[in-house]
Amino acid sequence: MQATEIYFDTSVIGGYFDDEFKTETRRLWTLRKKSLFQFKTSTITLEEISKAPALVRDLFAKTFDEESILTSSLESEELARAYMERGVVPAKYFDDAQHVAICTLARISCLASWNFKHLANLQRENAFNGVNLLHGYAQVRIVSPLSLIYGHEKEI
Repeated sequence: MQATEIYFDTSVIGGYFDDEFKTETRRLWTLRKKSLFQFKTSTITLEEISKAPALVRDLFAKTFDEESILTSSLESEELARAYMERGVVPAKYFDDAQHVAICTLARISCLASWNFKHLANLQRENAFNGVNLLHGYAQVRIVSPLSLIYGHEKEI
């Protein structure tokens, strides 16, 4: 069985050390070691992580190699702007729109986030996917790590 690709935004990586999220987040790393998940992220996350504490930056470096870090492109920036024009997320959260755009263009069907306000909620997911459909792109699931770990209890 091939590992499922999951795109991580910055909140999941930081969640590894956050008291509220660390138990569930660390279970994702366990499932990765068992080859159930393949982690992907982007240069947007890399940029955001550069401002994080050293232990978060170290985890990022140990987790993501060059091949698993996707780059933004003119096309992803245009798609992110289309999300903004439709009011999917507030203007000052362009990075969140870029995460979804990069994930969409890489044809990764699932983005994981602990950011319930701007990403991992049904209303935002529907809005992002509405724009994706208007522009001829596939839909993307935006879920919390909880949605990924449950169903794999035997492997954890």
